[in-house]
This record gives sequence, C-alpha cells and structure tokens, in this order.
Amino acid sequence: MSLIHLFFFVGLVSLEAAAAATSFSPGSRSILRDIGGNDISDHKDNAVELNATNFDSVFQDTPAKYAVLEFFAHWCPACRNYKPHYEKVARLFNGPEAVHPGVVLMTRVDCAVKMNVKLCDKFSIKRYPMLFWGPPRKFVGGSWEPKQEKKSEILVVDEWRTADLLLSWINKQLGSSYGLDDQKVGNEHLLLSNVSDHEQISQAVFDIEEATEETFDIILSLKAIKSSETGASFIRFLQLLVPHHPSRRCRKGSAEILMNFDDLCPAGECSYDSGVNNNTLRNFHICGEDLPRGYYMFCRGSKNETRGFSCGLWILMHSLSVRIEDGESQFAFTAICDFINNFFMCDECRRHFHDMCLSVKTPFKKARDIVLWLWSTHNKVNERLKRDEDSLGTGDPMFPKMIWPPKQLCSSCYLTSTGKNIDWDHDEVYKFLKNYYGPKLVSSYKKKSEGVSKEVVVAAEEMAVPTNALVVPVGAALAIALASCAFGALACYWRTQQKNRKHYHNPHYLRRYSSNYMAMNTFSNNESEREKER
Repeated sequence: MSLIHLFFFVGLVSLEAAAAATSFSPGSRSILRDIGGNDISDHKDNAVELNATNFDSVFQDTPAKYAVLEFFAHWCPACRNYKPHYEKVARLFNGPEAVHPGVVLMTRVDCAVKMNVKLCDKFSIKRYPMLFWGPPRKFVGGSWEPKQEKKSEILVVDEWRTADLLLSWINKQLGSSYGLDDQKVGNEHLLLSNVSDHEQISQAVFDIEEATEETFDIILSLKAIKSSETGASFIRFLQLLVPHHPSRRCRKGSAEILMNFDDLCPAGECSYDSGVNNNTLRNFHICGEDLPRGYYMFCRGSKNETRGFSCGLWILMHSLSVRIEDGESQFAFTAICDFINNFFMCDECRRHFHDMCLSVKTPFKKARDIVLWLWSTHNKVNERLKRDEDSLGTGDPMFPKMIWPPKQLCSSCYLTSTGKNIDWDHDEVYKFLKNYYGPKLVSSYKKKSEGVSKEVVVAAEEMAVPTNALVVPVGAALAIALASCAFGALACYWRTQQKNRKHYHNPHYLRRYSSNYMAMNTFSNNESEREKER
C-alpha cells in the first residue's frame, strides 16, 4: 500500500510542477501586458518582474530602445515605499495601455529571492534599491562593476528617489519631455518620423508579428477554415510565410503549422477545440507563445479604433512582396488575393480588394510586378478611404490617409506632381519599396554593410550571435557544418514536397486570376456560400 501512496505522491508533485510551468513562461513578452500575477490585490504592476530564468530572454526580445533595471529586496521598507513611484513611471512605458510604448522597458529584480542572488552579484548590488539604465541588449549576459562605470553603456541612475526625479533623469537621457500626467493619445511622437524618417520602419517588424498572430487568432475564433477551398487558401499563405516572413519566429511557427496541417485539418475540416492532445490548431502559435503583445508601435493610431491591425497587415503584405523571386510572383499574388478574400472579415474592404485582384488580366512574371501592383493597390485604397473618412469625420486626425511614399521619403520617385496628378518614376518607386520593406524593415537586427548581397545579409542575420559568445572548437565546428548540410538537404526536400503539395490542394491556383471570367465565377460561388451561411 505504501508503494501506491508513493506513486500517488510523485504524480501529484508532477501535476503541480506542470501547472506552475504552464502559468509562467520565462522570457515571455506577454509579461508586458500581464504583470504581477502573484500580487494579492487585483492591481497589476506595470514594471516587468525579472528573475534569473527569464532575465536574458526578456531583454533580448523587447522592442524598447532603452531599459531601466531596479534591484530591490521585498523585505526592504524603503523598497516597498519606492514601488509606487517606480510604477508611476512604468505605466508611461509598459503594457498595452502605455502612453509611450516601445521607448523604455521598466524592469525589476528581487534580490531577496534565492534564485536571483548570483544575478544580483553580477551587478555588484550593495544597497537597495539600485537602478541601472542602458540599451536592453547590453543587459543580456551582462554585468556591472563600479570600476567599469565610465566605460560601460550601462549607467547607474543617480536621481531616482521620487517619480518626478526618475522621469526627469530619463528625459535627460532621451532629450524628451515626458510628464507623469501624460495620457494615452496615440503615436504623436512618431507622426513626423513616420513621414520623414525611414529608420522608424524598423519598429514595424514587431507590428508585423502582432498582425500575423492576430490574423491567426481571428481565423481560430471564427473557425474560418471550413472547407477544402479555404484550407487550400490557408496552406498557400503559409507557404508564402515560411520562406519570406521577415520575422524568424513567424517563419518557424508557420512551418510547424504547415507540416502538421493534414493531421490538424483533414479535407479542410479543422478541429478548433484545445484538448489534451496536440491535434488542434489552437495548440499552435504562428509567431510564438508570447504573442500577441496586445499593442502596436509603428502602426499605433491616436484612437483605439484606427490603424493598428489593418496597418500591420498591409506592412506584412508589402514585406512579403519584396522578398519573393521572379518565379514566385504569380503564386504570391494568388496566395495574397485568396487569403484576403477568404479570411479578411471586413466585408466591404474584402470586396474592394477582390475586385482589384480580378482586374489583373495578365499573370505576373517578375517580382517587380507584384511589388508595384500592391503599392498601387494600397494607394487606391487610401484614396477611397480618405474620401469616406473626410466626409464622415471617422479618420485618424493625426494619421490622415495619404498617397505614398511622400516626397519627404522618396523625392526621386516623383517625375512631376501637379495637385492630385502624379507622374511616378516606377523604377525609383520599386527601388525604394525594396529597400524600405526589405533591409530598412529589419535594420534593428543587423548592421548595414555596403556592397553585401541580399543572400549574405540574410545569412548573417540568421547566424548573428552575441559578441560575448564562446569560441567553438574546430571539431565542434566541423560537426555543426556537417549537421547544417544534412539539415539543408532535408529542407530542400521538404520545400520540393511543399511545392508539389500546392498543386495537389488546388491545381488551378496559377490560373485563377489570369482569367477574369473564371475569377468572377469563383467569386460568385464564394458569395453564394456566404449568403447561405448568413
């Protein structure tokens, strides 16, 4: 009987451990919007609680340009009294309701917790509280000693005792004028930058991840994959995301769903209920478990109902278009048109976009074709929406719809411009789009190199390592090289299978939009199905 009790006890401990692991995901960016789960009160803290487990991953993943790191001890009365001051500043920068998101990440580490002792020792903590400032990546695997203070990019915050003093110190570092009473009014600090500073597009990669995950969530919540037709449309879009999505983790997540799709959705009939096994779509995350974050940065509007998701989705489509090769242009065009027609739930917007897809009578042969078509289509949509928003007063006053790109971003794109009539230099527009949605979009991940080919840049981005990485022994390097070759061969085989697969799921996909009659017929059938569903 004692043996049975022992097994029962071990099983109970395992269940508790699994529950604890499920409730807290180390390094998850979701803590930016759900902090303070251990707090007895209903109030959730804005400052991100770090520990030895998630310390590096949180700083590695944050989109913020700077970070404040507070070391404290929960038994320290002065630390407890200081927490409300720290939270007043944190609410400006952290979480979905942040007034100025993506600027400063406010974090804290409890040195009184045993697992954090070594972490606190690395930063030479001799008093509580103690605050540091620096670029987030400098904290990854980092340390601090008093004698290194003048040479280090990590600075000790020396004016912090009240919320006013701390925010004043931060303003000095940023050259900003943030106030504790600032309210959430949108992206006013990005308005001019969005128009005239192309460097701001690098922040949009986080919005692309957000839009990708939100799209997947909408499909799941509405159970939108209902037939072999919608299933094939979803597969083609995944086949576009796997090699060309600008986010590495979205490429990985898309590949996992694509590899398992036949089991998850046999004949296009998906199981959506999350159960004990993993055979449901809800058990997969297209861009990782820590998304969606719950807010947008580059695409944030001055109102909750403006910009955001639709802006992120447009940038995703533009970024995909500039990454494809010539032979993929028609497939990419069809995949995007089908996906919007089947899964974009704004009915009027979907109809307008589908009509513009049907207007294309000649199949695309060059990658340039779809890049310029999507750009022209986006401008037509903006023109139509601007007329409606101006007449109804429903637009975003700080981000009015405009013809794009403006002269501030690409003066060479304009041959002549008289009022609403613009004569574009399409060669210059194409070069601008390729750069803006290509290297500029991922510029926050890599240093730009002159004269480096696209393939080398992508390879360097994928293989980038921290500067404090250990030197790999020659034998290990050879083993890694052999493993990489084997993986490359496997990947090529998988890619070939996927190319064959898209013909299996929908043999006529390349011809769908080359014939206006066939496309209209398909559209009519889809509309009939929608009317029946209504």
